[in-house]
Amino acid sequence: MKQLRHILAPLALVLSVSPALAEKLPLSAISAYFNGLKTAETDFQQINSDGSTAAGRLIIYRPGRMRFEYGPPERTLVLASGGQVAIFDSKSNQPPEQYPLKKTPLNLILERRVDLARAKMVVGHGEANGLTIVTAQDPEHPELGTIQMAFSSNPVALRQWIVTDETGSQTTVKLGAMKTGESYPSSLFSINSEIQRNKPRRN
Repeated sequence: MKQLRHILAPLALVLSVSPALAEKLPLSAISAYFNGLKTAETDFQQINSDGSTAAGRLIIYRPGRMRFEYGPPERTLVLASGGQVAIFDSKSNQPPEQYPLKKTPLNLILERRVDLARAKMVVGHGEANGLTIVTAQDPEHPELGTIQMAFSSNPVALRQWIVTDETGSQTTVKLGAMKTGESYPSSLFSINSEIQRNKPRRN
C-alpha cells in the first residue's frame, strides 16, 4: 500500500489566489458541481509526504474513471476504472499493483452521485483565501483517511486536494485550469487494455 499512498495521498499548499472576502460555498452547490461534471482535463503538480514533487496530466471521466499521466522522470501511469485503481510503473516489468477504488478517498468524487450532505461524510467545511475548503471521508470507512478539497467560485471549480491516508501521510495535488466537456474513449481508462499494451512481445 505504500506506493499507492505515495501516488494518491505533505505539505498543505496555499493556492496562488488573491485574498478576498468570500462566503464559503454550500455543500449542495459543490455536490451539484461534481454531479454535473462528466469529463475534465488539467495539468497537475503533486507534493508527496517526503517533500518530493511530480507533475503530469489528469483526466477525470465521471463516474468512476480517472487517469494520471506522470511526466519524466517517473512516467508512471495510474488508472481508476471498473472499481479498481492500477499503478503502472514504467521502470518495472511486473503487472500493475491494483487496489479497490472504494478504499481510497478519491472514490468520494468519482461516485455516480456525490452527496456531501450524507451523515458523517463532511468533517470540515470552511473558507480560506477566497476558497471553500471541504474535508470529507467515507462515512462507512473513516479509517481509510480523508480528502480535503479546495474550490474556487464563480464558476465553481476544484483547485486542489490533499489526501490523508490511514497512516497520516499526506499528498497534495494542485490542479491547473480545467478543460471540461471533452470526449474520451473508454479504452483510455481501461486497466486490461493497458496491461495488454504493456505485455512483452514474443519474438
